[in-house]
Order: sequence, then C-alpha cells, then structure tokens
Amino acid sequence: MAGLFFKPGLLPWYARNPPGWSQLFLGTVCKGDFTRVIATKCQKGQKSQKKPSHLGPLDGSWQERLADVVTPLWRLSYEEQLKPVINGYRNKSTFSVNRGPDGNPKTVGFYLGTWRDGNMVCVQSNHLKNIPEKHSQVAQYYEVFLRQSPLEPCLVFHEGGYWRELTVRTNSQGHTMAIITFHPQNLSQEELHVQKEIVKEFFIRGPGAACDLTSLYFQESTMTRCSHQQSPYQLLFGEPYIFEELLSLKIRISPDAFFQINTAGAEMLYRTVGELTGVNSDTILLDICCGTGVIGLSLSQHTSRVLGIELVEQAVEDARWTAAFNGITNSEFHTGRAEKILPGLLKSKEDGQSIVAVVNPARAGLHYKVIQAIRNFRAIHTLVFVSCKLHGESTRNVIELCCPPDPAKKLLGEPFVLQQVVPVDLFPHTPHCELVLLFTR
Repeated sequence: MAGLFFKPGLLPWYARNPPGWSQLFLGTVCKGDFTRVIATKCQKGQKSQKKPSHLGPLDGSWQERLADVVTPLWRLSYEEQLKPVINGYRNKSTFSVNRGPDGNPKTVGFYLGTWRDGNMVCVQSNHLKNIPEKHSQVAQYYEVFLRQSPLEPCLVFHEGGYWRELTVRTNSQGHTMAIITFHPQNLSQEELHVQKEIVKEFFIRGPGAACDLTSLYFQESTMTRCSHQQSPYQLLFGEPYIFEELLSLKIRISPDAFFQINTAGAEMLYRTVGELTGVNSDTILLDICCGTGVIGLSLSQHTSRVLGIELVEQAVEDARWTAAFNGITNSEFHTGRAEKILPGLLKSKEDGQSIVAVVNPARAGLHYKVIQAIRNFRAIHTLVFVSCKLHGESTRNVIELCCPPDPAKKLLGEPFVLQQVVPVDLFPHTPHCELVLLFTR
C-alpha cells in the first residue's frame, strides 16, 4: 500500500535552512506513489491546454493560448499547486524572434503552433507567470531595437536575415545578463563592428538603458546552437559573469553554463540529492554532467574527494572558480564528453575505494558508454540519477542500470536496484517535474 505523499514546495528566498525539512521530505515523498503524482500533474496540464487552429488579430486570446502551451497549469490556484514560490521563478529565459500574430517578423517572444502545420507564430510573453518582469522588460526593449534596425531578422537560416534570439539570465540580487544571437551572413568585420556598437549604444544610452543590464553579450552564430568554443560569446559591456548564493556557496555563472532555472527549487533539489547520496569522509563523489559543479561542491566537506565531468568548458571554469573562491581544495573538474572521460577516470581509481555517483544529464539521457562504465565499476554501490524527463532515453538508462548482466551489451557488473524516487517540482504552472532516483547494489 502506498504511504502518504505530497508534492514538495519550493523554498522561499528567505528560508535557507528549514528545520527538519529534509527528514520530513524524504520520509513522506519517497514512499509514495510518485507515478500518480506525475500523472495527476500531467493530466491537469493536458486538460487546460488549447491547440491553436487559426491566426487572428493580436488580442487577449493569443496571450491565453500561449499561456496554455508554455504554462498549462496557470489557471490553478495556490492550494491546487501546493507551492510557496510559483511566479517569476525562472532565472534564465530564451526568447525567439519571428512573425507575430499581426505578421510583423520582428516580434520577440515564444513560439505557438508547429512548423509542420504551418501555423507557427511568435507571441510576446510578458503575461506568462513563470517569466520574471525583468526578463519580459529586456525582451520588449530588444523588440523595440529590432523594429528600428534596418537589418532584417533571421527567421530561416538559408533565407538570410541577421537578428536572432535573445537569452536573459538574472540572479536573486537582480543582476541581469543579456545575450543576443546574430547571424553574420556575409557581413564584413567592419560591418559587424558597426552593428555591435549600435546595439551596445541602445542598451547603454538609448531606450534600452531602462533595463539596467549588468552585462550584454553578442554571439555570431550560423547554427541553431553554438557553444562558446564554436563561436565565442563577445562581451559588449559590463561584468563577464553573474553570481548566485546557493547552499552557502558563491556560484559563478558564465553565459554558456548550465544552472537550474529555478534557484529556490534548485536548493531543495540539491539538498535532496545530498541526503540520498549518503556520502562520508571515506567516499569519493563522482559528479557526472556536473554543470557549474554545485552538487559536488556543496557536498565536498562531507567527502574525501569530488570528481566532476562536464561538456561545457565555461561551466568547468566556473566550477573551478567557485571551488577556489569558497576554499574547496578536494575537488577536480574535467572538460569533455562523459562517455570519453569516465572510463579512463574510473580506471585510475582503486577498486577498494567507495564511490558514489551522481548523474544529472540533459533530456537525452546518458550515453550508453557511461552506463557501461558505471555498471562495470564495482566500487560504485550508490547512484543518484536526476532526471527532468524520465520517459524516453532516461527510461532506457534505468533499464540498462537494473537489467541482469548481459555480456552481449557489455553490461557485466551487478545490476542496480531502484530504492527511492523523490519528485521535486522546479517548474510551477507546467506539467514538468524533476525526479531524483536512488539506486543501490
């Protein structure tokens, strides 16, 4: 019979160390029917979602339709959502540039509809409950800038155009980093310099100065997504980083680095991970897909060593800076793909050492070689898997971790057993939820 369960609330900004919360949280949620929690949330989201069927004038219906797609639980009351922090929680928002409901191609917002059905439209997002006012303000001024620029936006790569999406990052102190993505097409370096100076002037001394940006970045990108290594982020003005306080650590965040989009929720998420790892002074903590290294660094005082692996070089640099600034000396971070680094890193460790692994992969899940390395290294007895999308590839990961040994698939180690699952809701007004899974063997 399933025990009591509830959907955990997000910590308010001022509640950093709620007494007894971790014990209450783990004692109730982990033993509940977590699948019913997620299924109920998804069903509510589906009931309120409306699919666009035609284009029309820009009026209130467009705002409601976009809200139904991006934040389908926005109509639910506080009591129904059971979260003390539910509005304006995103610390990062990425805005697209495309045709709005009125046909203007220089509209900044979020997409509604599908390319397949030919009804894709970009709708301003200042009414969405999960977007902070500051993010919407920067997006609105970017739209003002685009509409006075003689250069066209890049709607489709092979059809020309220049101005592309806008990313806004903020911290709990209100510092704001904006990143403009620009397709250079065939512009010369001199012409590019002119455009960078124009947009810089707009946000320093023009109308965009009202945004009070901490920093403005510019990236020349010829693909949908470019890393810093592929196309460096160019700082036009301001501070190169923003900083956040989390779990008594000062965290440095670069424009390209992954950081959980809900800071208060991330604190609860990382506390939960820490509880489940059960690390001690004899434990090596292996943090795979570590981002800016917050999980490992927050547990460093309880472990003998922290080993982090992360693909994004800027995030690794942030993790190293954070370790040095906070006086953490027992950590090391490696840049590259986990499937290439992990096997060699494990070979350098003695089998007698106790290793706890934490994985926090992207939605695509873990590469098969990472699963192989974890399964086949006997010293890993505990694995904590953080997933924002458990269905799909992550489900395959779980099966590979728990299936009987299979020489044909090179899964030779003893299987893991799923012991507990804890939902942590980082995404109010949406059907999405982070799941923390504890495996042991």
